[in-house]
Amino acid sequence: MDLYFSDYFGVEPAVLEQYGAFDISVVSDLPVFIDPFLLFNSEDPEYLALHDGMLEYLVYLRDRPDKTLDEGTMRALYCFKEVKQNWLGFTHLGNGGAGLGPAFARALHAALGGILKDFGHETVTDGSHLEKVGLVGSGVGRDNISDFTTNLIKGWLCEYTQTFAIKHVKPVHRQKVTVPRAVFNYATETWATKRYTLPIKDGDYFLLTPEDILTRDATWINQKDMIRRLSRLPDAVSDSEQRAKMDAYLAKRLTPKMSQRAKADLVQAFAREFPEILDIYIKIREDDGDRAVSVSAQKVTDTRQRYIEAIKSLLSQLDAKTEFYDTPWTTFDECQARVQIFKDFIENEDGYLLFNPKGTRPPSQEKEVQLAFKLVWAGSQLDVNREVNNGRGPVDYKASMGAGDKSLIEFKLASNSKLKGNLQKQVAIYEAANKTRASVKVVVCFTRADEAEVLRILRDLKLAGEKSIVVIDARNDNKPSASKA
Repeated sequence: MDLYFSDYFGVEPAVLEQYGAFDISVVSDLPVFIDPFLLFNSEDPEYLALHDGMLEYLVYLRDRPDKTLDEGTMRALYCFKEVKQNWLGFTHLGNGGAGLGPAFARALHAALGGILKDFGHETVTDGSHLEKVGLVGSGVGRDNISDFTTNLIKGWLCEYTQTFAIKHVKPVHRQKVTVPRAVFNYATETWATKRYTLPIKDGDYFLLTPEDILTRDATWINQKDMIRRLSRLPDAVSDSEQRAKMDAYLAKRLTPKMSQRAKADLVQAFAREFPEILDIYIKIREDDGDRAVSVSAQKVTDTRQRYIEAIKSLLSQLDAKTEFYDTPWTTFDECQARVQIFKDFIENEDGYLLFNPKGTRPPSQEKEVQLAFKLVWAGSQLDVNREVNNGRGPVDYKASMGAGDKSLIEFKLASNSKLKGNLQKQVAIYEAANKTRASVKVVVCFTRADEAEVLRILRDLKLAGEKSIVVIDARNDNKPSASKA
């Protein structure tokens, strides 16, 4: 099955690895992101030039004579579509994301007149960092920072991919294409279109990304990490009087039982009162920059093992079961069968290690499990979509065969506090909205407590043994390694 770039374009994975490119999926995004800090911290002159180019654009935005942000300026200079052709991120089906809209534009514009106004003239940090806006900007997270970075270096990514494609991709699979907003022309103050020879599938091009500028979970400079260090940040302030003021400020407001949202609000208020604290935090991360490289490399390796090597192994086993593809299915039958294959893989083939490994890494988020399950649908003849516009909220997957045969699949972690309500009401609402009566509810357990709670809920709702509810045991403490069994 052509699941990854190397499969579809007939390129040996070792060739991609030698070039330094990440082997993207051609059916679904993979959960890794470009971290601009890895450009800043690199010793590669090309990467450093890319980071400098990003800063140049931000300085241009900051220093424009017209400080207003009208609709036209916002759309032309601040808003960007997601570069979906790199197939990175957390889109469950396909590769289309939301991009950078007005909310991001306004947050960035406000930051350029505030916390980013000293761009290029820092006195505490070793350099300038776009991520600074994500420390206090409401709604500016990892995805926004990565999307903005990707857009600002899109022309370079096109050239990087073009060099590889001309050498390693067969002519039948590559084409000269027009790429909008590829580079910024400072003379005309507009984003310019350019043409590149790029790999093509289903009428759209693909972009490769160097593996050594990717990470997963969070950029190196991020608000969650700053929150974790918040009470200790004043220790890095040399002025004893200012340090005492900061300590007193936090002592009155920072409590052990504060929610993450309340802590994020506190960071914003603290930064307004003591703006220098942002640079102090960034300087700490700069000084630990070498670890950013090793940590990000390990995260990308882990992602490759989880979403590429393991899923390929699973699908090769599925290929061996030729009767699976020869059987006539209803959508509900196939949904059940795919879920059971996924369940067997996790419980009996060491698949649990992808989501709940032994050691220090926490179990996967719900959306990571959903994304891996999408890859299990390779080869299906059904139309599989993620529904987001039915008016009742998103359901994870809808599988269709024509207008009359539709089934839904909903994933939940057992630790989800709303699990009981979901099993009791939510899927019924989804079924009504999607005009289907068939659905499969999948519950993933990571601990013994998870399993006990799920069994209790199913007994309470009188759903124990219900065929449409599949409980997956992804515990890491109750099963030997299949490779050692």
